[in-house]
Amino acid sequence: MVRRAKLALEDGKVFSGIAFGADGEVDGEVVFNTSMTGYQEILTDPSYCGQIVTMTYPQIGNYGVNPVDAESGHVYLRGFVIRELCQQPSNFRSTQSLDDYLVGVGVIGLAGIDTRTLVRHIRTEGAMKGVLSSADLDDASLVAKAQRSPGLVGRDLVREVVPREAYSWKDGLSEWSRLPSVEKAATPASPSTRSPHVVALDYGMKWNIPRHLCNLGCKVTVMPGTATAEEVLAREPDGVFLSNGPGDPRPLSYAIDTIRGLLGKKPVFGICLGQQLLGLAVGGEIYKLKFGHRGANQPVLNHATGRVEITTQNHGFALRAETLPGNVEVTHLNLNDRTVEGIRLRDHQAFAVQYHPEASAGPHDSDYLFGEFVNMLR
Repeated sequence: MVRRAKLALEDGKVFSGIAFGADGEVDGEVVFNTSMTGYQEILTDPSYCGQIVTMTYPQIGNYGVNPVDAESGHVYLRGFVIRELCQQPSNFRSTQSLDDYLVGVGVIGLAGIDTRTLVRHIRTEGAMKGVLSSADLDDASLVAKAQRSPGLVGRDLVREVVPREAYSWKDGLSEWSRLPSVEKAATPASPSTRSPHVVALDYGMKWNIPRHLCNLGCKVTVMPGTATAEEVLAREPDGVFLSNGPGDPRPLSYAIDTIRGLLGKKPVFGICLGQQLLGLAVGGEIYKLKFGHRGANQPVLNHATGRVEITTQNHGFALRAETLPGNVEVTHLNLNDRTVEGIRLRDHQAFAVQYHPEASAGPHDSDYLFGEFVNMLR
């Protein structure tokens, strides 16, 4: 039996389609991702907490789902919207279909809508609040619910995804991950060299990040993003990593205070939300992008090399370049909209990028940054 579902936006636009995955109703910020592959990594990326994600690629689910490609232990996004669902995946690594997977994790899916129209609407009007429901199919009711949805601005979503306690990370990259550039960027360790100890502050971290660090010989301790500078320093790390994570960085005063307490004491490397928090910690300002950067095809200029790197990104907020103090160098720039994609502190061992050099799934142009961080620790 065909199940119906609807997506309603706060501005009154409604999309009707076919439900898949779980039944129910959710609200969230409606955004889109332009990646052609990697839907399982998107589903399990904690940075999507509080969002309903639309895929621009027309057919999703064709290679199924498998446990190796997960980027966290849960699915954090609120809903998943696609054009066409593949019910019979074809891939020797697949263990179940996307439909069955979403049923198991309790996530609502919507298929059969014109995703091009939805994405163009978001590009024109901006990301907006929405409600996805297979329980309530009344347009007026759904639009009213979307308008009452709290949205992302001003909310602390990190507390919804951080681990409860610290733990040691042991796993390196799987056989399916490619790493020539990251291996070349890191200086080989001598047999007598002690493994650098990295404390990774987890604000909603993708698992491929500590995998990269472990593959380069680091001892990795993951700590909740709510940890204080004193708690981090008590672990006696050689360096500190600031992870990606969901939502608006401005309410995260505890994380900003921690970073301020670490600067000048330990080398720091940040990714995505980690860059925004580092920028806030040194006095920069944050603003919300119209519809964000989400996909595996974002061109970024590396000022140091003059090369353009194709990057994977997932963020809806950015640093305002003109507010950064004089001790901050902008190292990378987005070539689509000229937003800040990388910063480095001139007076401390600290740098960060707005994109995902671990790129799972996605291009690997920027994974050399892990090698640069490890060289800094050594």
